[in-house]
Amino acid sequence: MRRGLVIFLIINALIIVFLVRSVFTLLTLLVEDGSADAIHSAEIPPPNSPRIDDRPQLIPKIIHQTYVNDTVPERWREAQKSCVDLHEDYEYKLWTDAKSRELIATEYPWFLSTFDNYSQPIQRADAIRYFVLSHYGGIYIDLDDGCNRRLDPLLSYPAWVRRTNPTGISNDAMGSVPHHPFFTLVIESLIPYNRNWKLPYITVMYSTGPLFLSVIWQEYKRGRPSSTIAGSSVLGGGSARGWDGSAVGRVRILMGDEYNKQPWAFFRWHGGSSWHGKDARLIFWMGKHWMMLTASGFLVAGFVGLGLWWIYGRVLLLGERRRKGGKGAPSAWAQRIPLWKTASATAYELTDRHEV
Repeated sequence: MRRGLVIFLIINALIIVFLVRSVFTLLTLLVEDGSADAIHSAEIPPPNSPRIDDRPQLIPKIIHQTYVNDTVPERWREAQKSCVDLHEDYEYKLWTDAKSRELIATEYPWFLSTFDNYSQPIQRADAIRYFVLSHYGGIYIDLDDGCNRRLDPLLSYPAWVRRTNPTGISNDAMGSVPHHPFFTLVIESLIPYNRNWKLPYITVMYSTGPLFLSVIWQEYKRGRPSSTIAGSSVLGGGSARGWDGSAVGRVRILMGDEYNKQPWAFFRWHGGSSWHGKDARLIFWMGKHWMMLTASGFLVAGFVGLGLWWIYGRVLLLGERRRKGGKGAPSAWAQRIPLWKTASATAYELTDRHEV
């Protein structure tokens, strides 16, 4: 194999390895279905079943929600009321902007500067839900997620989040014991992931939103604490096992049917996404046409590769001519560059070359 071709291939291979490594966690989300940690239908007692009372309740009976102030918009009051009315024995906490900032300033002052400087209000709403779950424990519910039944069965899992489409997990309904190692990792990762990606939708999704949470979830699973460590940090010692015998450090996944697709599901979606801007339409369009965009990406990458190869060969040939003072044809060494042949005294063309 010719030396020039080897160098070219090595450079391109290094570029590809760098790019793949940079987005490796995102790529793993494409094949992650959450089934390994799913909360299966058979595990969940039906509403009003006596089996519910037989399960240990690890998560505190607290419902957390967020809004700008104490006046929840009319379109979400029915959803809010459904959760409050079904859980009279739960503590209810509505985290307004003022209360959220007070908690951060008092308990997490190292994060206050980042919290205050988020460019989008939804980023503060995202961040505070992770902090309150880590600090108090309980169940966080978006205001547009109404409760369809009591959430008691979900208190038996030390931590849970819900599966979302097309991949990853969402942050609109989550539950946790206080100081669960997963949510500790989440709040510690907020500062490193606080970057501006120009488009508001991408910035929110990858700095505090569901995409951020999904990436941290993947990283957490690769280095999940042992059951011993998780047991001592989460439960204050003692058993490190949940009711189903799984390690406390495990994060369970609430699948679609159990979330809102069935009459016996836990939630009813009332519509939301109030923070979405015009750029979100582009992202949603890209999501619907991802196969076409993927194929187009490979075509573009192919053309770029050919272009780089053309430039590489051109530079070598022109350099050879300059070395000879512009006189004469390129040397025999230069003419050995693959895919190139002399067309005239001043021009060279890309062509197939058949060696004999």
